[in-house]
Amino acid sequence: MSFDIIKPLEIEKESFRIIRQELDQMGKSFPEELLPTIQRVIHTTADFEYADTLTFSKDCIQKANKAIMEGAHIVTDTNMALSGISKKTLQKFGGDVHCFMADEDVARQAKEREVTRAIVSMEKAATLGVPTIFAIGNAPTALIRLKELMDEGKLRPELIIGVPVGFVNVVEAKELIMESDVPYIVNRGRKGGSTVAAAICNSLLYSISKRE
Repeated sequence: MSFDIIKPLEIEKESFRIIRQELDQMGKSFPEELLPTIQRVIHTTADFEYADTLTFSKDCIQKANKAIMEGAHIVTDTNMALSGISKKTLQKFGGDVHCFMADEDVARQAKEREVTRAIVSMEKAATLGVPTIFAIGNAPTALIRLKELMDEGKLRPELIIGVPVGFVNVVEAKELIMESDVPYIVNRGRKGGSTVAAAICNSLLYSISKRE
């Protein structure tokens, strides 16, 4: 058995080349602005099914890029996604990344009200008072509460990344977001996760940085 000897800095570049090549071999083509996100998610998961299931609202990349460059913050529903998102890159534009899931007040309220922490976290995020992108990779209840907050006029996200993984209310929650009038990137079906949410955020951040 033989292995290709590749310098560390070249590994990611080679991975993206392979992904692009295999997408071409499958006969799949995408608008140029969507390709970095699709490629990065495939790179993170090694799952080419995302090429078929990632769904983008009209002009969502351009709208998200504008929001980031104007200092938008990112709120996520897991500390894993929080760790994976490039905070240094976002902070260059004046934004920051938040996850309220482990906050004591969130845990207390969730217990008292007998609801998920994700629900209370979204309510807390709605009080930030800054333009916000939501990156949801775990909790469908977060997406459901976001839709309710929007309907109540308490929140207007710059973008919702809806990629929770699982079996209970996951598909339905994603469809709910796609019925809204806010910009979204959603992965249809059961697949997703914190790493996918972080990968989508990073695809936006790195694409902007390359243009700087």
